[in-house]
Amino acid sequence: MGAGRMSGEDRIERARLLYERAVFGGDTSVLAAADDELDAVEAGLALARGRLVHARFLDRREAAPQEAREMADPAELDLFERAAELYRKLGDARGEAEALLWIGIFHQLVRGDGEAALGPLERSRALAAETGDALTLSYTLRHLGFAEHMAGRLEAARELLEESTRLRRELGFLPGVAANLVGLAYLASGQDRRRDAVALIEEAGAIAEAAGAHGIQRQVQQARARL
Repeated sequence: MGAGRMSGEDRIERARLLYERAVFGGDTSVLAAADDELDAVEAGLALARGRLVHARFLDRREAAPQEAREMADPAELDLFERAAELYRKLGDARGEAEALLWIGIFHQLVRGDGEAALGPLERSRALAAETGDALTLSYTLRHLGFAEHMAGRLEAARELLEESTRLRRELGFLPGVAANLVGLAYLASGQDRRRDAVALIEEAGAIAEAAGAHGIQRQVQQARARL
């Protein structure tokens, strides 16, 4: 049974009520349920903190690309692994899929270890598909596409990024669509599809501007200069 999507505040209050039931009502059998409530809060908090650590890594990488990996915070992986462990314990496959995604992203982008990233990403893909989590699935497909690109399998990378983009369009996740289009433009360039690359970059720029995605606009500008 999944852990559900109650707010952290609601879970903490439920744990308090279960505590009172155990202490004042004498029903200590509810203590395990109280632990589960707090484990769910901890899992969500660990995942959120891990994402913030990753955002800081990306900021450092943009400012000093050659030094960012050496300055990576090891707490990032610890947080994502703790979240995955707790979600697995709770039977929350949707949460576990998201935590595994971020473990894969850490290995791929922070450590530059594509091989270590594949297992968590593939498991995340399976769980996200199983639970109907289209957003997590779109991220997993994107990063599996990166893996194929780095391995030189450009057509396989294109298929994965196109499927990720389709999901993101359906979700209305426009910054994510724009980010994927930048990746697809690089792939088109690598496949000598110059006209497609230019069209993809122009679409990415228009979507990023409309969405106010200034970070993606910088990626578009960089791609224009390189392509």
